[in-house]
Amino acid sequence: MSHTAHIPSHRKPRRSASKLALRAGVAGGVLGTIAVAGAAGPANAEPVTETIEMPTLGSLDTAGLASAVAASAETSQQEALDQSLQAQENAALQKAAKEAKKAKAEADRKAEAERAEKARAEAEAKAQAEQERKDAEERASRDRARTQLSTTSASNTGSSVSDSGSSDSGSSSSTGSSSSDGGSSAGSSTETQAPSGSAAAIVAFARAQVGDAYVRGGTGPNSWDCSGLVQAAYAAAGIDLPRISYDQSSMGTSVSLSNLQPGDILYWGSRSGSYHVAIYVGGGKYVGAQNSSTGVVEHSLDWDTPSGAVRIL
Repeated sequence: MSHTAHIPSHRKPRRSASKLALRAGVAGGVLGTIAVAGAAGPANAEPVTETIEMPTLGSLDTAGLASAVAASAETSQQEALDQSLQAQENAALQKAAKEAKKAKAEADRKAEAERAEKARAEAEAKAQAEQERKDAEERASRDRARTQLSTTSASNTGSSVSDSGSSDSGSSSSTGSSSSDGGSSAGSSTETQAPSGSAAAIVAFARAQVGDAYVRGGTGPNSWDCSGLVQAAYAAAGIDLPRISYDQSSMGTSVSLSNLQPGDILYWGSRSGSYHVAIYVGGGKYVGAQNSSTGVVEHSLDWDTPSGAVRIL
C-alpha cells in the first residue's frame, strides 16, 4: 500500500466549529510531519507495504483542553466581576464622602445661625434690661420731684398766709414805686423772679414730666397729650381745668406774649378753637406734650411760637 493510502474515517457525532477547527489543526500538523519524514527518506527505500493507522481526533485529550479553557473563562469572568464590584465600591465611597461633606457644611451653617440668633437674643435682652433700668431711674426721679413739689407747695402756701399781714403794712411805699415804674416794669420784674406758690407747683410738675411719652388722650402718669399735661399740672396746684385744649384756652384772662408769667397757658390756633396748649415755665421757655415723636419736651418760644396766652392764676 502506498504512503498516500486512504486514511479510514470514523463517523462521530457533529461537533462544534471550534472543536472541529482545533482537531483539523492537530491532524494537519501530524500529516505534515509524516510528509516531511517521507520526503527525507532514502531514494532506494522500500515501498510501504503496511498501512499505519493514524490516531483519530477523538483520541486526543480534549477533556483537559476544555477544562483549561473553562477555567480560563471562569477566571476572566471572576476578574471582570471583581473589577465591577470594586468600581461599585469606589462609587459608593465617593458618594458617601460627598454626602458627609454636604452634611457637615449644613451642620456648620445651622450652628452658625444658632450662634447668631443667641447673640442677637442676648443683645436684645441686655438692651431691654438697660432700658428698664433707665425707665426705673426716670420714674424714681419723677417721684422724688413730685414729692418735693408737694412739700414745697405746702410750705409756700403756709408762708403765703403768714406773710399777708406784713405785705399789707408796707403797701403804701410799694404802691408809689409801682406806679412810677408802670405796667411793663411789673411784668419784667415778675419774669426775672422764680415762680412761687401755685405757679411754682404748676411749673415744677410740668418739668418733672419732661421725657414722658406722648399718647393721644393720655392723662398720665407716664404718658400725656397736650391738654392732659396742662390739666394735671394745674391739678397739682389745686386748680381744676377742663379736659379739652380749646376749653382750657377759653378760661382766664388773655395776655400778650411779651407779658408772660410762669404758669400761663400758651395756645396755638384761635383762643376759642385752639388745637394745642402748653405751660409757660419762665425764661422764654415752655413745657408741652408735643407729639408721638418727641414726647413731653421743654423748648424756647422761638422753636414754635404760640398764637396767644391766657392767665388763670
